[in-house]
Amino acid sequence: MITIGILGDIGSGKSFIAKNFGYPVFNADDEVAKLYEKDKKIFNKLKKILPKYIHSYPIQKKEVLNAILGHKKNLKKIVKVVHFEVRKKLKIFLKKNKKKKIIVLDIPLLLENNINKKKDILIYIQARKKDILERLKKRKNYNKQLIKKFRKIQFSPHYKRKKSQFIIKNDFLKKSVMRDINKILNQIL
Repeated sequence: MITIGILGDIGSGKSFIAKNFGYPVFNADDEVAKLYEKDKKIFNKLKKILPKYIHSYPIQKKEVLNAILGHKKNLKKIVKVVHFEVRKKLKIFLKKNKKKKIIVLDIPLLLENNINKKKDILIYIQARKKDILERLKKRKNYNKQLIKKFRKIQFSPHYKRKKSQFIIKNDFLKKSVMRDINKILNQIL
């Protein structure tokens, strides 16, 4: 099984590109959303460590965002609780797809949390800063301070690019993205 790890800046289109590979994708952001919505255990843990912020079940994204913005240590507390559960979901995904030719990992902190293995193929998604900003501003919970906090816990785009075997220049057009994906797949298969 070939594992492809998708890297890039926040808003660069990692999930869009991951889906277009046509192979099973583990999307960590989707898994976190499911945990907030359906996991009472996560709710209880977060409520216990962040009683000022977490009140309602299912967990409201707004409450989580307020907690992150409320104190600089809160993001680390949330990551510690949620990350453990996401890793369990990843193990299940890997087991379920072990016979697949390729799997794709769309995990924002892939390198930072040492989730990737040495033999994994890393692909960096490069997009123009202007395009990224436009996309981020369209998000429902867009918050400049929040994005700054998330970027602080991530490796720099330069470092991620250096660690990658391939680069896809994302212009957010399916035709050119598919052309780049097909070139990469032809090289690795």
